[in-house]
Amino acid sequence: MTIFAKERQVGRTYARTTESERAFTLIELLVVVAIIGLLASIILVSLGQAQKKGRDSRRLGDLKEIQTALELYYTDHTSYPVATSQTTASTALASALAPTYIASVGDDPLGGSYHYVYITDAGGTKYCIGSILETTAPSGISASCTNGLTLTGVQYTVNP
Repeated sequence: MTIFAKERQVGRTYARTTESERAFTLIELLVVVAIIGLLASIILVSLGQAQKKGRDSRRLGDLKEIQTALELYYTDHTSYPVATSQTTASTALASALAPTYIASVGDDPLGGSYHYVYITDAGGTKYCIGSILETTAPSGISASCTNGLTLTGVQYTVNP
């Protein structure tokens, strides 16, 4: 018996195995790592799409919440907070709506250069708020204000 071989009983016969026969080869390990990498990349791609859809859902919900707060404000003041040029909603509405009508006026989930935008007419009788979406807009979603106001650079708008 050599130093590298051991005898073991298999049934009634004896088989000889060496230490190298019981280990994984480098090729087998590389194949397993490649398969795991491929599966991980597929999962990350689908996770990215789910995150985009989640942020879009949050945007739609945030704008509906701001719309509700604006309607409550209008009921009390008979006009909307005035911003005659397109501005970020958090800047234009935070002092007027929070905390009485809404806990806080949120901003786009991505932050950075992404913001909800807001505009009114000079008398504060009509408004439009909007946002950029990362995925395709659901059917029935309007990309332009329907009350004569204009927002630029948005894919989704809400107005009374």
